[in-house]
This record gives sequence, C-alpha cells and structure tokens, in this order.
Amino acid sequence: MAVKKVTKKAATKKAAPKKKAVAKKAAPAKKAAPAKKAAPKKKAVAKKAAPKKKSAKKKSAADTGTATGFTPYVEKKGEEYMNDDHVEHFRDLLMIWKHELMEEVDRTMHHMQDDAANYPDPNDRATQEEEFSLELRTRDRERKLIKKIDESLENLEAGDYGYCESCGIEIGVRRLEARPTATLCIDCKTLDEIREKQRG
Repeated sequence: MAVKKVTKKAATKKAAPKKKAVAKKAAPAKKAAPAKKAAPKKKAVAKKAAPKKKSAKKKSAADTGTATGFTPYVEKKGEEYMNDDHVEHFRDLLMIWKHELMEEVDRTMHHMQDDAANYPDPNDRATQEEEFSLELRTRDRERKLIKKIDESLENLEAGDYGYCESCGIEIGVRRLEARPTATLCIDCKTLDEIREKQRG
C-alpha cells in the first residue's frame, strides 16, 4: 500500500504545477483588461477629430484654391488651347468659386453680428475679440482672392487668360483647374519664388 500512496503523492505533485500554469494564464488576462480601457480613449480621440473636419469644410473654397464640387475638364485630342469650351469651363469655375467665397463672407458677417455680445468677463471678451480678429483676417484674404478672380474673369474676356504674363506660354488646363487665378507658368512661378527667397 505504501507504493500506492507514493503514486498518489506524485500525482498530486504533478497536478500542482498544472495549477500554477493556470494561474500564469490568468495573469495575461489581467493585462488584456487595460487594453479595453484604452479603447474608450480612441473613441474620445475620434470625437475630437470630428470638429476639425467641420472647420476644414468651412475653409474649403479659400484654402483649396478652387471651387468645390466642380467637374474637371476632359480634354479632347487635337483640341486648341483656350477654345470656346475651355473659356466656358473656366468662366463657370471662376464664377462658382467667387459665389462660394461671397457666401462665406456673408456668413461671417452675420455670425459676427449675431455673436457680438458684451461679455462682463474680460477673458470672455478677449476670446471673442481674438475669434473676430481671425475671422476678419480670413475674410480679408478672401476679399483679395475675389479681386484676383475678377481680374481673371477680365483676362478671360480679353483673351489673355491661360497664358503666362512673364513668358507668354500656355499655363495649362490642369494647372488652371488647380489654381484658376494663376498668371504664371510653373517655370516662371518657380523662378519668382526663388527670387523672393533670395530677397528676404
């Protein structure tokens, strides 16, 4: 019988390490729990990113440098540069862009009139004045852009639109779609930027 008792003890000793292994497996499960806590942080980050997208939509027409939602021109083989189709396409593009910028200016003016409150707290007043200052700077930039659009429309009517003011070569349909108020070809614009960097 002594032999049987020894084997039972050996069996229980063997079972004990198995329990330790189970305990070790439980420890990584506890490590997985903090990973679940990290998941809500990701959701919070995603919520913070959403307002940034809204502000990007507000600035889309001015910051992208072109009208939103226009259809790019499909060039045909052997087509003459700045033909009637090109002129009509760029006239529409410039008018849409100008209209979008004018709507943004109107929206800003209404927003500033509606939000013009006399806050008793100096910090609130300072915050409001800072917001208005940023809005006015943006609108001033857009006002200058509207002036450039008007100049581009005048050049379009005169037949000078789409040609480099410096060297006279074609600016190109794709470049004009990317920046409809461009007056210089890529080479002349690059030289102009290099000169500007050297000056200051």
